Amino acid sequence: MEISASMVKELRERTGAGMMDCKKALVDANGDAEKAVELLRERGLAKAAKKAGRIATEGIVDAYIHGGGRIGVLVEVNIETDFAAKNEEFRAFVKDIAMQIAAMNPQYVRREEVPQEVIDREKEILKTQAMNEGKPEHIAEKMVAGRIEKFFNEVCLLEQPFIKDNDKTVEEVLKEKIALIGENINIRRFARFELGEGLEKKNENFAEEVAKQLK
Repeated sequence: MEISASMVKELRERTGAGMMDCKKALVDANGDAEKAVELLRERGLAKAAKKAGRIATEGIVDAYIHGGGRIGVLVEVNIETDFAAKNEEFRAFVKDIAMQIAAMNPQYVRREEVPQEVIDREKEILKTQAMNEGKPEHIAEKMVAGRIEKFFNEVCLLEQPFIKDNDKTVEEVLKEKIALIGENINIRRFARFELGEGLEKKNENFAEEVAKQLK
């Protein structure tokens, strides 16, 4: 059975669970909304969504250095209480998120943070690509809708496949941790540094370097 966007929207409004969680539950329930609600409850995701409305002001800022100092990440992840911030499960999750950022280089935490001008520019590029493939304009515009989702999946941390389990998104793992620990968790912000990023690198060969030294 085809799962429509309206079905996903309705389930999300009923349970407060994430969009991808709702879609997966509907697929697993073969489109049965009541069964999908039960699946979300069984998985602890509807409960996690309720907790997600609570304010999280504690937490930690963690760092991860990769490749002998070539890539560095700082990430702030919030949780509701100082006690929970010391939880080993929470701290391991934060470390995993820092590694995710180092490996997958997201640009934003969630799609709501992507500036509209960035989205518009990407849509224009995708439309031009589709038309260069010989597609009529009206077909190209439809193709953009699917391809822009792939763009969000690549640049938004929560929508990326989790590096330790590609069958789940980071958001799905986050919801699991919320249900497990029993407090709201929020990945607030991050910074990623890569050695030499943005610098113009010299492209001189060894012979030219030796010649310079002999002058």
